[in-house]
Order: sequence, then structure tokens, then C-alpha cells
Amino acid sequence: MKEAILYKKNADKSVSCGLCNRFCHIPEGGRGFCGVRKNVNGTLYALNYGKAIAVAMDPIEKKPFYHFMPGSRALSFATVGCNFRCLYCQNWDISQQRDNIAGEDIPPEKMVKLAERENADGIAYTYTEPTIFMEYALDTAKLAKPKGMYNVFVTNGYMSKEAIKEMKPLIDASRIDLKGFNQKIYTDVVGNAKLEAVLESIKSLYKIMHIEIINLVIPGMNDSEDELRALSKWIHDLDKNIPVHFIGFYPSYRMMDVPSTPLDTLRKAREIALGEGLRYAYTGNRSDPESESTFCYNCKALLVRRFGFAAEEIRITRDGKCPECGKKQYFVTDLKKHRQRKKG
Repeated sequence: MKEAILYKKNADKSVSCGLCNRFCHIPEGGRGFCGVRKNVNGTLYALNYGKAIAVAMDPIEKKPFYHFMPGSRALSFATVGCNFRCLYCQNWDISQQRDNIAGEDIPPEKMVKLAERENADGIAYTYTEPTIFMEYALDTAKLAKPKGMYNVFVTNGYMSKEAIKEMKPLIDASRIDLKGFNQKIYTDVVGNAKLEAVLESIKSLYKIMHIEIINLVIPGMNDSEDELRALSKWIHDLDKNIPVHFIGFYPSYRMMDVPSTPLDTLRKAREIALGEGLRYAYTGNRSDPESESTFCYNCKALLVRRFGFAAEEIRITRDGKCPECGKKQYFVTDLKKHRQRKKG
């Protein structure tokens, strides 16, 4: 347990949390929507600090990051809790825990030592929602960064602008889950969240770090051609180089009656994105080596061959160019150079 960041104390011993876009007003003795931030006598505490519920070594492609340090491995961890209540959550058993703050005591120092022991290239804050364990994540990142490790967020993008400012010096990349391009899915399926707030976070994160976007394509909810086109146009207007991943839905949690997404739907979404001018669009959660691999936007030469979560062949040059036509590609392969660039 640690005192939380980004909150305000009120005269009646209530507190106002400023960490995510829910901006919870929490009475004395109460908890925020995430379930892991508690007001104790007028002070807000992060109950999940240093308590890891899941820890594993993953290829960076599993996050998925396809254009950030391809072929590398990340120590990945999470705590319980989330600021969304997605009806299809595949990690609901840990993300939706509210009463029991379970987890192994692994303070930041121990987590970084574990990463070193596993020869990890970086650390991924993932599985649930890293925004709700921001203190734990940032303290870990502070120790990992000087050791040459990268730090990445796998996030729903529902953090506040103030939280993004806290991330800026320490987090190198974010993979953001854009649940859909309609407010209804954020209201009915995610749990009364605001699409516009996620879009604003994406724009803010883009200014300061590498980003990639995933879109879980759910039959009958966000899979219309019009919506997929609008989503692709919005990303293109931000930057045509932003990688977008169209991920297949599987029935889970409270949405067992919704069918799985056909691969053809994901391929169509990818075609729409490429047709709208995006340079890098992929499918995921289905085995399809062609639509999981990266090709040069100019000459169509193979740049990275992927199968599942493995980057089996990486052909981009050391300076990030296509080996066939020499066109510069959008990849982060040199962490030092990435950190030296001036954005935001």
C-alpha cells in the first residue's frame, strides 16, 4: 500500500482522484471505480502497490507491438483491478477483483532484478490496466530505464492528461486498445466510458512516444465497413505510419453468446485500413501469416515475417529501411535514438 499520486484532498475527508478519466469522488473509507484505490481518513492509497497478480516473460509481439523493438522479450506483469468493466474481458478473474487485493509481494527493485535474471529487453505493464497501478509501474520504470531496458504500457487509454505527463519521462511506447469507433460500445460493453476521452489520450500519447493501436472486432457491434473506415481515417489523419491491429473476438466472460470473429472480417478490416492510406495494418488472434507480417509500403517486399507471436525473419536494415527499395520504414529498433528524439 502506498499513497496515491494525482489526487486532491477535500475538506470533508473525501478525495478527488485525477488518475484516470473517471475522476472518481471517493468518500472516506470508500474505493474508486477500479477497486484498488482507497480513501483512508482523507488520504488516497494504492492498495495494489507492489502486489503482482501475474508475471511472465513474453515476446514483444504478443502485446502486440509489431514496430517497437521487434524480436525482443519483455518481462510482463499486472496487479488486480481495472477502470473498465468490459463484458468480454478475457482476464476478468484478475481485472474485476474488487474485494481481495491478491498478488505476490514483488516491489519494483525485485521486479527489475527478476527482469535482469531473465535477460529481458524490457518491461511491459499489461494484462489488466496499467493506469490503475501507475505508482507501481512508474517506480519500476525508473529503475529499469537506467539499465537500458524499455518500458511499455498495454492500455485501454483511459488515463488522464496529468497521468500521461507522469508517463512521459519513463514510458517508451503504448499499445492502446480502441474498443470501437462508436460511443455505444463504450457505454454498453465497456461500462459507461467515453470514446472521446480515449481518442484524446491516443493523440496525447502519440506526441510523446511510439504508439500502436488494436481494435477488437466484435460481430454485430463494431464490425461494419462504415465504422472500420471511420476508425481507419481517424488514425490516418493522426499519422499514416501508426500500426493498427484488427483482433478477432472470442466468446468470453459475459458475452458467451456472441460468435467469434471470422478471419475474413479481419482481412476485410485490414484491406479497408490499407485502402484509407494506412501503411501498416494487421490481423490478430487468428493464424494468418500474410496479414500478420510486415511488407514495405512502397515496393511490397517482405520486411518482417511473423507466425503467431514469433518474428521469424526480420529484414529491415539497421537504419530502418527496406532492403529492396531503400525506403525508410516506421520501426523503433534503437532504444537510445528513440529516447533522444524530441517529441511533445
